[in-house]
Amino acid sequence: MSRLLLLSSSRAGTTGYLDHARSLIADFLEANPAPIERVLFVPFAGVGKSYDAYLEQVRPAFASVGIEVESIHQAPDPKAAIHEAQAIAVGGGNTFALVKRLYDADLLGTLRECIAAGTPYIGWSAGSNIAGPTLCTTNDMPIVEPPSFITLSLVPFQLNPHFLSGKPAGHNGESREERLAEYLALNPEARVVALREGTALRREVDTLTLIGELDGESFTRNGQQPLPAGSRLDHLLARGASR
Repeated sequence: MSRLLLLSSSRAGTTGYLDHARSLIADFLEANPAPIERVLFVPFAGVGKSYDAYLEQVRPAFASVGIEVESIHQAPDPKAAIHEAQAIAVGGGNTFALVKRLYDADLLGTLRECIAAGTPYIGWSAGSNIAGPTLCTTNDMPIVEPPSFITLSLVPFQLNPHFLSGKPAGHNGESREERLAEYLALNPEARVVALREGTALRREVDTLTLIGELDGESFTRNGQQPLPAGSRLDHLLARGASR
């Protein structure tokens, strides 16, 4: 039953916060069988700002498409808020902080249950990363230690948002491709879908589409393959589709 909009980033190029995503969010929410007027926001990935400040940063993008935003950190009963949510949005920031806070509040199972039952889910950056089975392919520094790397498994493959190919001039560390190859060397049955900034995955139950003007990339132990912009990727939803 899952309906997902997984954005690589909150910005594309020099655009403002979620500006590039407003039409994608509007189309996604308008396509829901039941009308959506409110979204429950999860700000737990935010580290350099308060949850209140993060909420106010997110609200204008949703308000521009007629959607009110409430935050889980202000809910008297967070689990009840998830069960009652018309849609859920999880923002970017630090993935380790996000996952630890979700575990600390015992909310991962509730989120997984409600999204699987049909509650629409929007994530960007860290919020997209946790839609996969684990956080292992995040780009973030492990500034805190969650009790587990296991996340939501809303799709059967790993996600790598903010994908940037190659190395900047003068950079002598590993490229993103090399980092993902290291992951696959130790997790050979996995697949990683890498999303460039400004792109997104949209899942409508059994269909999956890459949205945006740039190609994505698929990494498995057998190598790297481009995912053409606008392509249907339904086959990636099959469990064990790692080859």
